Amino acid sequence: MRGALNAGGQLPGDLWLGQVAGWAWRVKLRTSLSLDLMTDLRERSEAEAIRVFARNLKDLLLAAPAGGKAVLGLDPGIRTGCKIAVIDATGKLLATSTIYPFQPKNDLRGAQAELAMLIRKHGVELIAIGNGTASRETEKLVADLLAQLPAGPKPTKVIVSEAGASVYSASELAAKEFPELDVSLRGAVSIARRLQDPLAELVKIEPKSIGVGQYQHDVDQHRLGRSLEAVVEDAVNAVGVDVNTASAPLLARVSGLGPSLAEAIVGHRDANGPFATRRALLKVARLGPKAYEQAAGFLRIPDGKEPLDASSVHPEAYDLARRIVAACGRDLREVMKDASVLKRLEPSDFVDDRFGLPTVKDILAELEKPGRDPRPGFRTATFADGVDDIKDLKPGMLLEGTVTNVAAFGAFVDIGVHQDGLVHVSQLADRFVKDPHEVVKAGDVVKVRVTEVDVARKRIGLTMRKEATPVEPRAPQGGGAKPGPRAPMAAGPKAAQGGDVGGLGAALLDAMRKR
Repeated sequence: MRGALNAGGQLPGDLWLGQVAGWAWRVKLRTSLSLDLMTDLRERSEAEAIRVFARNLKDLLLAAPAGGKAVLGLDPGIRTGCKIAVIDATGKLLATSTIYPFQPKNDLRGAQAELAMLIRKHGVELIAIGNGTASRETEKLVADLLAQLPAGPKPTKVIVSEAGASVYSASELAAKEFPELDVSLRGAVSIARRLQDPLAELVKIEPKSIGVGQYQHDVDQHRLGRSLEAVVEDAVNAVGVDVNTASAPLLARVSGLGPSLAEAIVGHRDANGPFATRRALLKVARLGPKAYEQAAGFLRIPDGKEPLDASSVHPEAYDLARRIVAACGRDLREVMKDASVLKRLEPSDFVDDRFGLPTVKDILAELEKPGRDPRPGFRTATFADGVDDIKDLKPGMLLEGTVTNVAAFGAFVDIGVHQDGLVHVSQLADRFVKDPHEVVKAGDVVKVRVTEVDVARKRIGLTMRKEATPVEPRAPQGGGAKPGPRAPMAAGPKAAQGGDVGGLGAALLDAMRKR
């Protein structure tokens, strides 16, 4: 700064100018610049943390659903026992129980007998096992039981994330849904249902309680909450909701509806039976034309009187859809089953003053695959036998796991040892990866290789590269060789001026010189 003012000490006023410049920097400029820079950095880091959380939540909500199958949910536990809940293909609770296969009771035979009875009685097709305490021990118990079952179709066991299940089980919503059920058993119901349809079950939990972000407690909670609520609503609207089976919490997330209208729809459905058409929604109390206009395109009625009610085509565009079908010379239901005739049509032929080309293309795409689900096909990870604890891991092992969380620095993968491993961003692919979301997302099933195991600190290093790069051994925490002396630094602006200007002052001086 003195150099910028030409206060080199040769003229009578230079000393005074230098002192004034130093005082102005110390008292006024440095503090203000520091605050501005730190504020800017914090805002940018908060925005990035919120973006990562929102993206992970979206991936989790749009995870593959198992579909309408009878599911047995297992909430593992040791001293308090394993809680069991069986639900049918529609998610209705059929039976609950508690088994004690581990210490202190060690009733292994009784536990297996109870599980076998429930599987046989209710025709269970999937077994959802929570990934918390005693998860691998419970999985082994189920695997041994399945091996003992008679030849024929057997249930498939799946490890399911328990994130947020305890929050739901103690919530007012769960108490209203299952007033007679013990809190611990409600968690087993949630685990079973989130395998059937993750979106329908996770909307019952406050998004922040699912815990798939980074530094979520350090950011602006209001901004985080608004961002996550928007993600949930977008996910629900992207998939669509079956108005005849959806719960009130799921309906409440549909655009144009809310908790009160959702409750009104469920109440009308319970009193008058399922809706036959979308237009029948206008008979619901307090649901007016405006709310219907906003919500109708996201509500589905499969096997209803109007085939288009099962699609995402909005009722306002039904006439356009029928014009397109008429141009094919086929019946609407025939076209929706065999859409090959639609490929011969020219979208621009159907553009008018009301509907533009993008809308026509969207309707054609929907007619080709009516009611299509944007979520991927259902797939599960198979954990390696005999690898139940972090002590069982060895560098070089090839394992399969499920991505549980994605951060800016890499992805965490559940490989079935009660401790997620980290695939650093540099180990995600055999190419440069700037954003881990380019390669993986929460819920993905991936193959990984173990590169490093630190049992004492419970840290697991993983790689997804075809040829793993060698991991440099870390320096010991205590003792060991000390680093040598640092190389002398070149004299910078601070040394040249002989004043205490600091890093910010040097940067400012350099900028002023360039002017």
